[in-house]
Amino acid sequence: MGQALQFHQETRSVAAAQALSLAELVARWGVSQDQLFAGLGLDAAALSEPGRRLPLALFVELARRAKALTGEPGLGFYLGLSMRVSAYGYLGFAAMASPTLREALELAARFAPTHTDAIALRLHESGGRASIVIEVLAPLGEAADVVVLSLLVGLHEIGAALTGQRIVDSADVAFPEPPYAARFQHLTDGRMRFGQPAHQLVFDAAALDLPLVLADAAAHRLARAQCERELDALGYDGHATARVRASLPRQGKGFHSLPEAAALLSMSPRTLKRRLAEEGTDFSTLLEEQRRERALLLLRSRDLSVAEVAEDLGYSDLANFTRAFRRWTGATPTAFRRAGGPRPAG
Repeated sequence: MGQALQFHQETRSVAAAQALSLAELVARWGVSQDQLFAGLGLDAAALSEPGRRLPLALFVELARRAKALTGEPGLGFYLGLSMRVSAYGYLGFAAMASPTLREALELAARFAPTHTDAIALRLHESGGRASIVIEVLAPLGEAADVVVLSLLVGLHEIGAALTGQRIVDSADVAFPEPPYAARFQHLTDGRMRFGQPAHQLVFDAAALDLPLVLADAAAHRLARAQCERELDALGYDGHATARVRASLPRQGKGFHSLPEAAALLSMSPRTLKRRLAEEGTDFSTLLEEQRRERALLLLRSRDLSVAEVAEDLGYSDLANFTRAFRRWTGATPTAFRRAGGPRPAG
């Protein structure tokens, strides 16, 4: 499985439009496109071609160079503020034309690979809270803060533009707070917290049913169909990992077992395990991932006791849940809730 994972990391890519967005941003500091692209064999006209991709390693180098040439370490914040939904091509148009925020975020999660396979998005809803989780699938090096912070800030800004409301209660960042972050805390009303167990935006689940100001049923169908074609062309439609993630949660509480998930996907448990291994993962990893992310969300709500959270996640007793949560985060569920519980909106 390790060799498969290494192969996937080495072949990660991002949409070439990301390089153009970065070039447009650094121009504000007087850095030309020629300076940013020098010696990398990049051509603006070629980068504009639909479907063009860049190796992840090349984008990491561009981000490193952009920070060095501008002298601005906080480029991720600026890139997020300048993010336009239209920059995501058909995925952006499909999300923009969706009837509700829920459908827009579900689209973003499903079709994220059409923009990059270095990042995965997952939408969670439980206990009256919702989160959009950003999972980094490959080493990002010096581009890590640029990629993660631009996504968190950009999704926050795009969500506000599409709904006409500020809906995010908090933005969590898994890496330690960089020295420059204090300069940008006003952008998130001080609600960005570093050193958290996951990269995510957390908000009231009721916001998922907000209508979008640019909803258009016909445009939504056309753009979604094109996203499906792009995903097919990339070979993602049959990926077992995505299908298992979608089928894991039970109606109500808990998660499906391996035999149950395999039956839902019309394959034997042995075949499912083989398919997951080929994609560099396994069923236990995916189950633990979902339990962890739901736990982080449920502990934001004061409506459930820690014991009730454990039951919701399918743990047989509180002690098992506490051991697992400590393994995930280094803290007990009670300590995590006390230290990082929900902040009031306003």
